Amino acid sequence: MTNTDERRTGVWLIGARGSVATTAITGCAAVTAGLHPATGMVTETPPFATAALPSLSSLVFGGHDTTACPLPKRAEHLVAGGVLPHGLPTALRAELTAADDEIRTGGPLPGDTRTDDELVTAFAADITAFVRRHDLARAVVVNVASTEPAPAPGSARLPASSLYAAAAIEAGSPYVNFTPSTGLRTAALEDAARAAGLPHAGRDGKTGQTLLRSVLAPMFVQRALTVRAWSGTNLLGGGDGAALADPAAAAAKNAGKERVLADTLGTTPEGEVHIDDVPALGDWKTAWDHIAFDGFLGTRMVLQTTWQGCDSALAAPLVLDLARLAARAHEAGLSGPLPQLAFYFKDPDPAAPAALADQYATLLAFAGHLRNAR
Repeated sequence: MTNTDERRTGVWLIGARGSVATTAITGCAAVTAGLHPATGMVTETPPFATAALPSLSSLVFGGHDTTACPLPKRAEHLVAGGVLPHGLPTALRAELTAADDEIRTGGPLPGDTRTDDELVTAFAADITAFVRRHDLARAVVVNVASTEPAPAPGSARLPASSLYAAAAIEAGSPYVNFTPSTGLRTAALEDAARAAGLPHAGRDGKTGQTLLRSVLAPMFVQRALTVRAWSGTNLLGGGDGAALADPAAAAAKNAGKERVLADTLGTTPEGEVHIDDVPALGDWKTAWDHIAFDGFLGTRMVLQTTWQGCDSALAAPLVLDLARLAARAHEAGLSGPLPQLAFYFKDPDPAAPAALADQYATLLAFAGHLRNAR
């Protein structure tokens, strides 16, 4: 359902000059211009045609980042890395420049002496000004920044992801956490989002290895096969690889990968996930899983899987889906966590099913609810 008179919807990206954000902005412009199909966008499939989601052409992009590389140049880097098609940044330079003009300096940067409250107020003011400047119906804040370590117990300062989440609440914006970082996952911020009547979803987008796990783990349960061990390795480069070279950040990432197994199998099998930074891979990643399981009469067997993909190209359509769904949920008056969007996350909101098929069924039911909402 497309309304040609609809007001525009803002998508405020945290990490707005990163690979995922750049791919999402470029991809949205390319699909809107008819240069490429909306491959990978679930919200562009028939079940969502009448859910009254904001159209791709109505989306306006902005965000926060701590880097200065402009989006057109960032897009050229992604072309060189094989992420974006040749010629696309040139064809869409005006759209990329317009989005880059709406990116504000994030933080806290080294030497920044502002308190948490001062940072939140400044970030919220940026979002509010963006909405007013473009006469937007609303802006959805989506965190696609690099993974940060979990905060130390008793820390006096909020992590950066939570500062941005608090700013989203202060600005009256729905919030989506596409990263494993803390974000809104504190009791105080969840209560504040609920009191403000804001929907939120997350965390950690499910793009590769965990996506496959959420399909395979239910298979073992349904066929009454006992999983003895499940080990995995990830090789990746780019900004994500560099960030996850920090053991604390990697631990935050792996928690979501392990959750789907524990939730589905009823226990956490032996084995660990290892993440190795291989800068030469750029935005490409390889994920390998080794699954040891028992069959009839204790026969021991093994399943191995290899997933090779471009993380930014896998993530970008999901980011666009989530921005549209969160915007529509806000328009429909929903507030609090959105477990209906578990299909997109490694670590979804409470009460969500763990298996991908069940999550997809829940998502389709949600589309029906949005169709019938005001």
